[in-house]
Amino acid sequence: MTRVLVVDDDPVQLRLTAEIANRAGFKPLTATGGEQALAILREDRNIGAMILDLVMPDLDGMAVMEAMRRERLTTPVIIQTANASLETVISAMRQGAADYFVKPVSPERLVISLRNAMKLDTLEAAIRAEHARKTGTFTAADMIAKAPAMGRVLTLCAKAAKSTIPVLIEGETGVGKELVARIIQGSGDRAGKPFITVNCGAIPPNLVESVLFGHKKGAFTGAIADQPGKFAEAHNGTLFLDEIGELPPDTQVKLLRALQDGEIEPVGASRTERVNVRVISATNRRLLNLAKSGEFREDLYYRLNVFPIYVPPLRERMEDVPALVSMFIARFSAEAGKRVLGLSPVALDLLLGYDWPGNVRQLENAVYRAIVLSDGAFLETVDFPQIVAQSAGRETALSDIETVPVPAAPTHIDTATARQRAFEEQPATPDRFLDATGEIAALAQIERAAIVFAIEHHGGRMSRVARALKIGRSTLYRKLHEYGLAEELINDAA
Repeated sequence: MTRVLVVDDDPVQLRLTAEIANRAGFKPLTATGGEQALAILREDRNIGAMILDLVMPDLDGMAVMEAMRRERLTTPVIIQTANASLETVISAMRQGAADYFVKPVSPERLVISLRNAMKLDTLEAAIRAEHARKTGTFTAADMIAKAPAMGRVLTLCAKAAKSTIPVLIEGETGVGKELVARIIQGSGDRAGKPFITVNCGAIPPNLVESVLFGHKKGAFTGAIADQPGKFAEAHNGTLFLDEIGELPPDTQVKLLRALQDGEIEPVGASRTERVNVRVISATNRRLLNLAKSGEFREDLYYRLNVFPIYVPPLRERMEDVPALVSMFIARFSAEAGKRVLGLSPVALDLLLGYDWPGNVRQLENAVYRAIVLSDGAFLETVDFPQIVAQSAGRETALSDIETVPVPAAPTHIDTATARQRAFEEQPATPDRFLDATGEIAALAQIERAAIVFAIEHHGGRMSRVARALKIGRSTLYRKLHEYGLAEELINDAA
């Protein structure tokens, strides 16, 4: 619940204003003077807005706002005054007030003012975070990570920032691994220096070496000039290697040398070049498993994995969802030119009840789509049709699988129900790796058949299926959707 600080030396007006805020769904805090208000603001930086009386005996409203500006207290201020003179209003706005009203104020006017002020504060915070990200000064204060599950992550970031030790950030896709890397940079001695990002999985294999280490003129066809690589661009700064597990084996050897010796060899160069780069790598795959299977060099793995940080998925930090949604609403509604003030309680419950297999990136996309399609002041459940369908479909599908036994007798595919087809269309046979033409089946087809077989083998108990396949439940649900199994189960239930 968002906290609102109400400041007024009149006890009756203080109680009335606090009660209006309380009935609107805010948690009111009260102060009877300016000094007490400043003390509360210094102690609690997460207050959503402050309703401030201008005339008070100890420290008036103007002096409070001046102190806030001096101490960089950014809580939005709404001025309440009994004097509606133009000079008073102009002075308050120049001091940074977000809004003002004249006593007595109607409850509706006060609530709208509070919501607008909080939206403005959220938008300003998002702008500050984006500016910090671009300037290389991004810190833990700029990231929405108040959930207990993120406490260890931020603690490790603070420790990693004190040295140039190689860091390996692991976590599912969309959890914010790049932001964690930026916190490490922005909190250390390399703050403000270059932060170069490379997605190793998005570069063609034949260009990876040139992109990372650069090339000399004439090194290969099309090399018409010297080109510095990402290591050279990140000199004295930080190089963030995302999806590090996708690097080709030949490039892994050169990367190991660069990490060990601080030297790179551009393609076509006759000698090495020294670079001063802090390398932070990230992966959504288990590098240890890749090293054991031979897909990733074991010596490079141990070189990168000196200081590992695991970023938990969004489903393990649901306490951050309301703040993330508020930030996305403020940002996207401003971009789209819409006056969306927030999220209804029912819609918030919907988002909190979903497990978000795509993590923060999926939440961001869902809010963006809702903003574009919505015409109301508040986002409702109807603005999230995909989340509603997936949440209802998953619950129906799981209950259907777990309570209805799989038929023992084979059923013809033309007359089988969707659930039966999911189990019967790909039976486990000795030639399961061959398609209908006798050729080797596609990897996706084999994976689909394995999932179908595992569901049948474990009687539809998804926890056992996930453990048997050695994948997470969210990954299993995502693959059910990818291969059309979940949709069939949903249609069958309907």
